[in-house]
Amino acid sequence: MTKVGIISLGCPRNLVDSEIMLGSLKKEGYIISDEVGDGVDLFIINTCAFVKSAREESIDTILEAAQLKKEGRIKYLIVAGCLSQLYGKKLLKSLPEVDGIVGTSDIPRIKDIVKKKIPAPAWKRHPDYLYDEKSPRFSLTPPHFAYVKISEGCDNLCSYCVISRLRGRFRSRTADSVVKEIKNITKAGFLKEINLIGQDTTLFGADRYGKGVFSPLLKRITALKNTVRWLRILYTHPAHYTDEFIFTVRDEPKVCKYLDLPIQHINDTILKRMNRRVTKKGIIDLIEKIKKNIPGVALRTSVIVGFPGETEMDFKELLIFLKDTRFERLGCFLYSREEGTRASKFKGQIPDKVKALRFDEVMKLQQGISAGINRSFMGKALDVLIDEEISRGQYFGRTEYDAPEVDGGVHVSGKNIKVGEFYKVKITDTLEYDLVGEAI
Repeated sequence: MTKVGIISLGCPRNLVDSEIMLGSLKKEGYIISDEVGDGVDLFIINTCAFVKSAREESIDTILEAAQLKKEGRIKYLIVAGCLSQLYGKKLLKSLPEVDGIVGTSDIPRIKDIVKKKIPAPAWKRHPDYLYDEKSPRFSLTPPHFAYVKISEGCDNLCSYCVISRLRGRFRSRTADSVVKEIKNITKAGFLKEINLIGQDTTLFGADRYGKGVFSPLLKRITALKNTVRWLRILYTHPAHYTDEFIFTVRDEPKVCKYLDLPIQHINDTILKRMNRRVTKKGIIDLIEKIKKNIPGVALRTSVIVGFPGETEMDFKELLIFLKDTRFERLGCFLYSREEGTRASKFKGQIPDKVKALRFDEVMKLQQGISAGINRSFMGKALDVLIDEEISRGQYFGRTEYDAPEVDGGVHVSGKNIKVGEFYKVKITDTLEYDLVGEAI
């Protein structure tokens, strides 16, 4: 039997695609291996191409796999995902060791591509694929949490972003399809957390129903019997929040009081050049409304430093805003000049050295903010979902304020603790990004 291994790079949205590819192959009788390269018959690399650093990581991984193939330790090599979508035939020509190219719209064709060993890339210029509840999946996450992708593509067209080229126009699944998938994956009773993902979850349904229907979807999911304890929402857009959505997060006990709210910047000129479709006042008013209506909410944001034309004064404005707002979680990115984006042609490109200095300033500021927020949990008892056992009697878990794989968590000590279960944990120490506690 053919053994299949995979490396899935990039975000959880890409991970879902990897799970669908493996599910399709498993259904055809292929054996899914824990090995990530050496010793498998078929090796798939699901790539990311969102920014330059992601493309470099993808290419390095492909080159390492190509060397394994030359040495006879891999029989067949397929490159899938965003890098394939971005470069198509060029990638195949430049890397003769690669046997197949799979774009983001040809994920379900993986079994046919492998069987026929099609040398030409399976690639559409305009991606339109959208999986549903019937799509086979092979889970790559621990048994106690899963990602459910409710939409694909993006219509926001931020001037710095290539997502629409990689993933196509925004398109929502049907609400029925999402609900049926959640029913299917929760049947076994192991799942404790579902993370709803998409390029813009807050816009869900606008393309299909003429208006956003994300809040009704959340209510349908939380109303399901025997469903998960935590329903987490990722990748929202500040321009698409509604009062109904905010109130739903507040009122539904199963919805984590955690919102991923990327602002990218706070200066009005920069926001306009980014095409973020929101103003400084709009962001401030939204954050005030969220905090007023959702007691104890944790906000994660992301910001970009070094965007073309960002002056020192613009950057200081961002720093002051971050200092005043005190986001519980924050990711900072250096602006990446992406070919084919409008921002790549903007005047006032910032030197890499200046970008790096601004990045360091933001992260130093956030480090202090995070440490201060963590100290406020000292002595408190928190609900923690255990993700893994680190060593005997030592575990790592997360609160509802921590998304998997992107945020910090809680280092937990205790006896007879089971991975994938909830425990009350008394916080005994705090670090810059993590908490330390004992199960009680």
